[in-house]
Amino acid sequence: MITEAGTRRVHLIQGEYKVMSDPDVVLTTILGSCVAACLRDPVVGVGGMNHFLLPGSMEAMAAGGDATRYGVHLMELLINGLLKQGARRDRLEAKIFGGAKTIATFSNVGEQNARFARQFLTDEGIKIVGESTGGEHGRKLEFWPTSGRARQHALTGVEAQRTVALERRPVPVPKPAESSIEFF
Repeated sequence: MITEAGTRRVHLIQGEYKVMSDPDVVLTTILGSCVAACLRDPVVGVGGMNHFLLPGSMEAMAAGGDATRYGVHLMELLINGLLKQGARRDRLEAKIFGGAKTIATFSNVGEQNARFARQFLTDEGIKIVGESTGGEHGRKLEFWPTSGRARQHALTGVEAQRTVALERRPVPVPKPAESSIEFF
């Protein structure tokens, strides 16, 4: 993966969200059945990303579930974090990634996650300007929160192993060209 000079990478793991207004920051995460919602206000130049494991509901959280696992909680935190940085709800735009069915024999929680994210954003009146969900393989996602640019890399076979190795290693590892998709 090529990173532009001067770019600072901020990695999110499951259950996290980040809001940034620094144009030199790229938010990254690795997704399987999880979903990441990337939101931004293009006027103020602030954006953010979350990474959730399950759609969740207020009832599930009230029953003692770990709130950080649930989309309903992380979507609210992300939106409120953007609003605190000067974003306006009516200007927010979203991109949704992830929701793969990575294990064929399990229920399709990835599809449920993606459906939840779409419905939540629609209910909140937030325009979805891009989406890449579903499929059978994970993704490595990069999101530039001030510009709204997003890039994903499919994690299939060797790419998945290489990505895991890179995440554990502090030094860059040369690798062959990879396929990626840009979302502007």
